[in-house]
Amino acid sequence: MPPIYAVGDIHGQLGQLEHVLALIDADGGGQVVFLGDYVDRGPDSCGVIQTLVDGVTAGQDWICLKGNHDRLMQWFLLDPPRHDPHLLIGFHWFHERIGGIETMQSYGLDLPEHIRLQDFSASAREVVPEPHIAFLENLSLSHETETLFFCHAGIAPSVPLAHQREEDLLWIRQPFHAVSEPHPKLIVHGHTPVDRATHYGNRVNLDAGAGYGRPLAAAVFDDGEVFELTDTGRVRMSPVIG
Repeated sequence: MPPIYAVGDIHGQLGQLEHVLALIDADGGGQVVFLGDYVDRGPDSCGVIQTLVDGVTAGQDWICLKGNHDRLMQWFLLDPPRHDPHLLIGFHWFHERIGGIETMQSYGLDLPEHIRLQDFSASAREVVPEPHIAFLENLSLSHETETLFFCHAGIAPSVPLAHQREEDLLWIRQPFHAVSEPHPKLIVHGHTPVDRATHYGNRVNLDAGAGYGRPLAAAVFDDGEVFELTDTGRVRMSPVIG
């Protein structure tokens, strides 16, 4: 089986995405799975989506998965806009901790001090290109090979892979992280920031905190081994102990 690459949460960091794509090309290239959360917090969500749209359109072997932040944007652009009930009470896409403000600014749209959600959604639909909306609407929830299962957040441990709920694939944390036993396949995910890409034995977390200014993580899965891609090439990722 040829190598397969995975890229963690990008969060509007276009420069870091371009750097990681260059690392993948330098390593030989191949199929790339993006684990979602293309938007929010970083300065150029628009540029990130455009880069991914351009690559897919050009025939790159890229698989783009949906993250919870991507769904927040997608639902905001609906008519009427839809609020994600998973968010804590008092939180919304334009909360300072979520990142919707930065995403809309990347499309040239500032959030007015006083505006109704439905009116701002209508303004956003006028500036967000239709291919970007279609991209968000058509993102996959998961991708799998014989030995690997890729998703944004993780899986519900007691549920077969074929029957995972969208809610868990986009949002799950502690019930998934708490499991140390092997899953049916090695789970490759992001969603929960860690200091650097980490292999836990039954899962690999590639959210290294690019949304908070840390380097974007990428890994390559080759012949049963896992490597982090760095500026100096592949670095084998051994499972952490304890």
